[in-house]
Amino acid sequence: MSVQFSDIQIGDEIPLLKLQPVNRTTLALYCGASGDHNPIHVDLDFARKSRMDDVFAHGMLSAAYLGRLLTAWVPQSQVRGLSVRFTGITQLGHIPTCSGKVVEKFIDAGEQRVRLALRCANQYGEEKLVGEAVVALA
Repeated sequence: MSVQFSDIQIGDEIPLLKLQPVNRTTLALYCGASGDHNPIHVDLDFARKSRMDDVFAHGMLSAAYLGRLLTAWVPQSQVRGLSVRFTGITQLGHIPTCSGKVVEKFIDAGEQRVRLALRCANQYGEEKLVGEAVVALA
């Protein structure tokens, strides 16, 4: 069943996306999938030389998680825009949880749309990424 514009209210939350803890395998797989082979994300020695305790997740991995949040709610073809801002580092062992809330309903180009405030946080509630999306609804 598709999400209907008439059924959505400002303040409604879309279903959460709770992921598995970030581990070294996750980071290695993301390197291969994204082509982002920055050693700060996979090489412990490099991370320590860079004054970090350990490797940490790519910011764009969390952005991809927000994309998954959206496309679990509506088909990708209905996404009209997605923007993000990085606000924290996702460490190994963090459990990302992505959420979205409807903040605006409007008509643009003859299309019914909603604007969502998006957030990715860890299991401690620490924000790692915020964003916004615009989605077309029937």
